[in-house]
Amino acid sequence: MVLAAMAFQPEEFELGVDIFGVSNWERTLKSIPPWWEAMRDVLYKKIGDPYEENEYIRSISPLFHAENISKPLIVLQGANDPRVLQEESDEIVEAVKNNNMPVEYIVFDDEGHGFTKRNNRIKGYHAIKEFLDQYL
Repeated sequence: MVLAAMAFQPEEFELGVDIFGVSNWERTLKSIPPWWEAMRDVLYKKIGDPYEENEYIRSISPLFHAENISKPLIVLQGANDPRVLQEESDEIVEAVKNNNMPVEYIVFDDEGHGFTKRNNRIKGYHAIKEFLDQYL
């Protein structure tokens, strides 16, 4: 949601804090892991079928509108995230850098989709606090 807010309503926010967030719905919907198959139809009905509605899916994906992101951004990503692949965060971070916007990027090598380890939560939330202190 943060990336969508930054891409589609860039003047509404002073900065963005993206924690394990989707930047490319096309890739996310096409890369649903096998153990999540039961949710595929539900997600396709709610969000759209990336094979049948590709143009729409790209229109709601922040990555394809990253040129609109005009405020500082911090992105936190789990390297083992089966839902939001690290590649998505890599791409949005690169796109925001190309906008000459400040962007911080923290990848947790031992996390998936969300924090499970106390030390990572501490590190992540400390980085967010520092980011907020710097840009607000």
